[in-house]
Amino acid sequence: MIKEIIDLRSDTVTLPTKEMKQAIIDAKLGDDVFQEDPTVNKLEELAANITGKESALLVSSGTQANLISLMTNTNHGEQVIIEAQSHIYWYEVGGISGIAGLFPKIVKSDMGAPNPVDIQTAISPNDIHFPKPSLICLENTHNRHGGTIITPKQIKPISKIAKSNKLKLYMDGARIFNAAVALGIDVKKLTQYADNLMFCLSKGLSCPVGSLIVGSTNFISKARKYRKLLGGGMRQAGIIAAPGIIALEKMIDRLKDDHNNAKHLSNQLATIPGISIDKKRVQTNIIIFDITNFKMSEEKFIRELKKEKILALSLGKNNIRMVTHRGIEKEHIDRTIEIIANISK
Repeated sequence: MIKEIIDLRSDTVTLPTKEMKQAIIDAKLGDDVFQEDPTVNKLEELAANITGKESALLVSSGTQANLISLMTNTNHGEQVIIEAQSHIYWYEVGGISGIAGLFPKIVKSDMGAPNPVDIQTAISPNDIHFPKPSLICLENTHNRHGGTIITPKQIKPISKIAKSNKLKLYMDGARIFNAAVALGIDVKKLTQYADNLMFCLSKGLSCPVGSLIVGSTNFISKARKYRKLLGGGMRQAGIIAAPGIIALEKMIDRLKDDHNNAKHLSNQLATIPGISIDKKRVQTNIIIFDITNFKMSEEKFIRELKKEKILALSLGKNNIRMVTHRGIEKEHIDRTIEIIANISK
């Protein structure tokens, strides 16, 4: 019998490996504000190379990465085209407006990839009454759509619209490596159309903290100053960068294990009466399912799971989210299914 907590709330709960912890101890350190931390410099060079961009910048979190990138790509008061369910819009405390001073223009989508026609329509005309459009944002994979992937084929026409309207294309690529692994392609095929992007080290890649912004040398130089403005200048940041190097060198391919476990979980959930799940959305490591016919609220459902040491998150009325990650094995999935089946009786 499994006795430990099965934490399916997010891949942000993933713990670092022993090798990562040892790397922290052994890391060569310097002052990163002076760009003198050799471990940070090595990680940033690796991140730029792996994504096909000129330069990279280590920051403390994905939210900070997005805010810095928004500010670097735009000027105060300009318009940003953004998908309606995006993390930037929902979960970043309104920083897009409250700090960056930008006006978000919302575009809806079915599975995270906006229709290019809708994006073109959303771009305000050159008129004295409207904010100047400057940026299009995509999220890949897409959190609130269930870890869905935006493919290179879908990104390319959006990039063309951005270029034809003299806009930048930014990608919140927090889980971009999940997308690349699931598609079986080099991540550069997903990043090639974005002017710049970020990705997280602290989710499926198993690092304790940190994200990276990648883009042109000029973009990163400007972003570095915004990082300092927002209090993100770090000193001996090699203790953060050291596990990041291991993540990029050794932890990407294992993401397919999380995807396989997510598919196993979704397949089993679909067999339980009262649960509705759209399995075509289970493309990576996020599972969202509906318990409308389960005869209990999502709050009670989560409480019942917690009694059995299983943790999940509510995504609003009748919707539950579970996320697989390193540390979640098939036996944990089977135990979770067993408990949910018992709750349903």
